Amino acid sequence: MSRIGVVAIGRNEGERLRKCLQSLDPAAHPIVYVDSGSTDNSAQMARSLGVEVVNLDLSIPFTAARARNEGFQRLQQTAPHIEFVQFVDGDCEIAAGWLGKAETALDSEPKIGVVCGRRRERYPERSIYNRLCDIEWDTPVGEARSCGGDALMRVSALKQAGGYDPSVLAAEDDEVCLRIRRAGWTIRRIDAEMSIHDAAMTRFRQWWKRAVRCGYAYAQGAFMHGRSPERHFRRERRRLILWGCLIPLILVATAWPSEGWSLLGFALYALQAARIFWRTRKKTSRLGDALAFGVSCMAAKVPEFLGLCRFYLTRWRGNRIKLIEYK
Repeated sequence: MSRIGVVAIGRNEGERLRKCLQSLDPAAHPIVYVDSGSTDNSAQMARSLGVEVVNLDLSIPFTAARARNEGFQRLQQTAPHIEFVQFVDGDCEIAAGWLGKAETALDSEPKIGVVCGRRRERYPERSIYNRLCDIEWDTPVGEARSCGGDALMRVSALKQAGGYDPSVLAAEDDEVCLRIRRAGWTIRRIDAEMSIHDAAMTRFRQWWKRAVRCGYAYAQGAFMHGRSPERHFRRERRRLILWGCLIPLILVATAWPSEGWSLLGFALYALQAARIFWRTRKKTSRLGDALAFGVSCMAAKVPEFLGLCRFYLTRWRGNRIKLIEYK
């Protein structure tokens, strides 16, 4: 029997989900697909491929963390023998040979709780936004603080950490990895192709909404764990408050008494973008993409700050959390 089970999650992913599930083998590994209220027959298509399907209760707010948890629970019921679980988003395709390489890495060191590899964009040539994602996915090999949505986890490590927190709207992988590390496990990124992601992001509005979700995640993560020794997302929250609100507010507020000279302070954003550009050059041979990445990181501070405000406003009002979808 295979030691690896798979949990795929999705919502209206269509053909992307088909490619995801077809990159896996139900005969070799038990697979559970968790559907978050799709209206495109995703669940039926998954069943036709021989995959176990879990349909989430529509009366409870959707989050990726909740979907992963419920998929993991079903997997333990249907395949209690598994030692490792591969999580994958429905818009990703698992690379050939990845599961074997990741399993070997986990076997090599008993204290590794999570293994991840290189995620790539399927169509980076279709838009600058897709290329920005491809650069973002290129992170250093070695011990890491967290993984993304695609990773092979040791079942014992995930159970010891208490699984995913279903209340976390975004960056749920960072949050669960924090608790896995607290439990004494390590996160390892290996030099291997892991998955192919299809962001399908071709419009500015999508980029904006994704940045808003990022800001929401920083705010929620810092609220939950910011006072812990890990100071989770406190730096990120501080930066987006500074660059997304305080600096532009001060520069604009002092424009009249300074006869407009204070507006020159916006050059700080260009300097920060240049710093990110120089750091990013080693990730891509296309200087234009590196420059766009630097500009994007700084421009995103405004929608990220709005995402922070959205988190605190939602909490103050006592509203239910809602997915922030950019597709």
